[in-house]
Amino acid sequence: MKRVVVTGMGLISSLGTDLETARNRLHTCKNTVKVMPELLEIRGLNTHLAAPAMDFTLPEHYTRKVLRTMGTVSVMAVYSAENAVSDAGLIGSAILTSGRTGVAYGSSFGSAEGVADFFAVHRTKEVGAITSFSYLKLMPQTTAVNISLYFKTVGRIIPSGTACTSGSLAIGYAYEAIKQGIQDVMIAGGAEEFDITQVAVFDTLYATSTKNDTPELSPAPFDVARDGLVIGSGAGTLILEEYEHAKNRGAKIYAEIVGFGSNTDGMHATQPNKDTMAQCMKLALQSSDLSPDDVGYINMHGTGTTHGDIAESLATESVFGATIPASSTKSYVGHTLGACGALESIWSIQMMRDGWFAPTLNLRAPDATCGKLDYIMGTGREFNAEYVMNNNFAFGGINTSLIFKKV
Repeated sequence: MKRVVVTGMGLISSLGTDLETARNRLHTCKNTVKVMPELLEIRGLNTHLAAPAMDFTLPEHYTRKVLRTMGTVSVMAVYSAENAVSDAGLIGSAILTSGRTGVAYGSSFGSAEGVADFFAVHRTKEVGAITSFSYLKLMPQTTAVNISLYFKTVGRIIPSGTACTSGSLAIGYAYEAIKQGIQDVMIAGGAEEFDITQVAVFDTLYATSTKNDTPELSPAPFDVARDGLVIGSGAGTLILEEYEHAKNRGAKIYAEIVGFGSNTDGMHATQPNKDTMAQCMKLALQSSDLSPDDVGYINMHGTGTTHGDIAESLATESVFGATIPASSTKSYVGHTLGACGALESIWSIQMMRDGWFAPTLNLRAPDATCGKLDYIMGTGREFNAEYVMNNNFAFGGINTSLIFKKV
């Protein structure tokens, strides 16, 4: 089996639209949640909070012709992917179009604008704004396809539309494609644009935070006073590469991926299952030939919902015990849905390299019904971790666990 390393990263988030800015803002230990005026206009909506990605300016080469197949989610995906490919030193490289580079990428669904145009025919009884581009913007594989079109890749394409595990599942499948020798390079990650419909879905489940007067205090994963999640948006892209290929071209290496586990609950579409969550973590450990004691830190899914936090933390304790350091970076940027697995993998790698691990913001008194863990609270903590784990869990009972090794 081949070794797989990370040689490039790119992101768009509410912390920043470049690696260094986002990393520095993470170190300030302040969240990016704010009241959104457009949410105030929606009747029946309880939450007014969100953490949308920061604005960014596209370079001039993103012409109208280039953008015509892209909704906002694909624009973010392609732009973060271009930054990651550039970071890896692969812009213009023949490897991209050789058939040895593939794309694994996803989002919860396509662009909301495309969806609105496409299905307006049911309401208006007119073709209206529907074009072939409408479908290309809304289709489940829109992010993966647009990245492939942009870089003219002809290798394997692996779309992932698995809600909150879209990004992490894509990274895991990309890792397996290289590990098995199918590809040498994979552009992998996830993206999600901000739209009020996403907020409304969780709001109808009473899963959103309503601390509308104090956005800086939400979300509060694992805290006894947590009251729900906050929706965010963004994109995260990792360039995965076969180790010898990366070494031979003198590429910088951020980390090595050494483990991946994924499974499904098989019981309930929205109710988290601590037993299958735990099994997913064990699968990642088994694939990496590591023991729980080898892992030095876990970036938890940590959404701030009642049942999700309890199930995840109990699962984590059952595998790693009460002394594993853990925190949730969603406390900074909210729940970015299809992007979260990729963004949190990037921040996990950066924290591992820095030897500094961010605390869970707003976590002051861990809920007694949550698992007993070494929750990082208050301020960041400095220590060395050779291996870190990033866990994500999604609607549909889809679980993922990734393990990164310090290089």
